[in-house]
Amino acid sequence: MRLRILDIYIFREVVFSFFFGICAFSAVFIGSGMLFKIARYITDYGASFSSVVKIFVYGMPGIIIWTFPMSMLLSTLLTFGRLSSSSEITAMKSCGISFGRISAPAIFLGFVVSVVAILFNEHVVPWANTASNNVFYYEIEGNTEMKSQDHIIVKEIVEDKIQRLVYAREYRASDETLQGVTLQEFNDEGKVVHVENAAFAEWKDSAWIMHEGVIYDISDDERTHSMRFDKQILPIQASPKQIVREQKKPNELTMRELQAQIQIMKTQYVSTNKLETELYQRITVPMASLVFALIGVPLGLQPTRNSSSMGFALSVIIIFIYYAVMTLANALGNSGAITPMYAVWIPNIIGLAFGVILINRASR
Repeated sequence: MRLRILDIYIFREVVFSFFFGICAFSAVFIGSGMLFKIARYITDYGASFSSVVKIFVYGMPGIIIWTFPMSMLLSTLLTFGRLSSSSEITAMKSCGISFGRISAPAIFLGFVVSVVAILFNEHVVPWANTASNNVFYYEIEGNTEMKSQDHIIVKEIVEDKIQRLVYAREYRASDETLQGVTLQEFNDEGKVVHVENAAFAEWKDSAWIMHEGVIYDISDDERTHSMRFDKQILPIQASPKQIVREQKKPNELTMRELQAQIQIMKTQYVSTNKLETELYQRITVPMASLVFALIGVPLGLQPTRNSSSMGFALSVIIIFIYYAVMTLANALGNSGAITPMYAVWIPNIIGLAFGVILINRASR
């Protein structure tokens, strides 16, 4: 019963500091990034007050997800620093309570925050990013000229089954053309039965016209019959503006959608390193909350007269080192120097090793 009261006490202290950290770090992100973006929307596009408010609200989830690990580190440093400076840790140990038992509530909270962050990053952040971009496209940017864009994907899905897939290597806004076009049609079993490849497709007379291409018909016995063509209508009705605006950025995709897009691009022999890095980072960044809890608990026990100032200082230093390593690892993953799945785990593995060493030392 005494240990249960102790768990609740430590857990409550860490939770309060955790929410304080979210507010503090979110304010930093808002002041250093979002406000400048909003000011640019007002000066460059004359954005209305309602549009600015929507951008602010929809932009918050994308900021909060980055503050979870930082807040977990700060909360453990502040909580255990205060408990140590007020000799409460000493009192607990004198009662025969081990360091592992004392740190268990904070480490458990780090695990819970990591799981919640993964779910938040999967179900809330992509939706909010899409809503924010839609406000920009339709309410702020208005009818400004569309820009060129790489990797265009258009899918036709009927009753949760894909019927037709169009991939284009690039959309060129200067002449309204799709470059490197591939059309795939599927049967009810999801197998490709018809393929059309074209050098490019142009938007003309409210239709997409493919040029210089080849048609492949694939039979049930996987035999292929081909035929070349000079011109062929691409069976999609969307205009260039509709196609470009329907393309989602990586931060608007869920993990399942990212995996699907990676598979599509691999069939076209296009590098997917950046998308794979984004995919695996959806797990590694939230898991940093647990890693930071393992680091923050033993570091917070270091003797100091001013635990709050020392906690902030240590938080800034550790966060800077972590995100510097993460940036370097992402660059290695994006370039293909290291497999993306391995590259994105480098900061967490280093942090985990550091945390285990610190906990072992503190347990002695």
